[in-house]
Amino acid sequence: MTQKILVTGAAGFIGFHLAQRLLGEGHEVVGLDNLNSYYDVNLKKKRLARLEGVAGFRFRKLDLAAGEEISSLFEREKFTLVAHLAAQAGVRYSLTNPQAYIDSNLVGFMNILEACRHHQVRHLTYASSSSVYGANTRMPFSIHDNVDHPVSLYAATKKANELMAHTYSHLYGLPTTGLRFFTVYGPWGRPDMALFLFTDAILNGRPIEVYNHGRMQRDFTYIDDIIEGVARVLFHPAAPNLKWDGAAPDPGTSQAPYRLYNIGNNNPVELMDLIGSLEKNLGRTADKIMLPLQPGDVPATYADVDDLIRDIGFKPATPIDTGIARFVDWYRAYFGL
Repeated sequence: MTQKILVTGAAGFIGFHLAQRLLGEGHEVVGLDNLNSYYDVNLKKKRLARLEGVAGFRFRKLDLAAGEEISSLFEREKFTLVAHLAAQAGVRYSLTNPQAYIDSNLVGFMNILEACRHHQVRHLTYASSSSVYGANTRMPFSIHDNVDHPVSLYAATKKANELMAHTYSHLYGLPTTGLRFFTVYGPWGRPDMALFLFTDAILNGRPIEVYNHGRMQRDFTYIDDIIEGVARVLFHPAAPNLKWDGAAPDPGTSQAPYRLYNIGNNNPVELMDLIGSLEKNLGRTADKIMLPLQPGDVPATYADVDDLIRDIGFKPATPIDTGIARFVDWYRAYFGL
């Protein structure tokens, strides 16, 4: 059945790919983005240009903090589903520009929640982040573990989103599902992420900065796997956990229609192995500057995806070498190299 779906952050990396997927399935998609300058606006516009050529897509340039305009959009469009992927991203940027995270990730998220509440949205699916695990060290990271020790403001705002969503699920019966993404990469990716930065530096003869002296592990997750997970969850509204017990509260579920899922490759990769695969695909060796762990970073991430497999029937599986090869092919084509 065709749905009218709002995708926020439609000019962003994940939002763009999700909108493509939903349009390909015949749904009507309204894309929202403020086209801010956190990274190259031209890349965002080129993503949008590909979407605007597809029947069923309409774009609205709008800031999440504009509450009245967000409410008016919902009133006019009557969305059945919302995929809220817009946010101020980036851990390191949050160290120097904290206000941007309050405006977008807190005020903006509240406006989305209020609009969903008042306009009968059937399911709100929203982007959380693996960064919420913060100082946790027990691996793999599980949605059933407490995440009360964030190490960046970005992570704190994503944890806050999960708490805010639970409140609306509890008070108003709004089904909400938060998706904790683990280091997403692939074609049309973000220029501020390591893979893009490394590729640009290597091809232009500049050294790459390798944090924590290379002793980093990340659960790198290919964009197609992320989109498969998001698309499946979007059409699978959260339901109450009838076995939830307040005497032994489960952080990942609730008596309310509220769920959390990790979407990660479930296979952490050493940063030096990622660099080696990139060097192989580029046919060049990187000049490496080894640096200490940066404030706000964590040394390792690793996703437990058992709940995603059980409830949604999906597990990300794209090998890192395959994903990097596809990214390099796209990068060369995009920049004409």
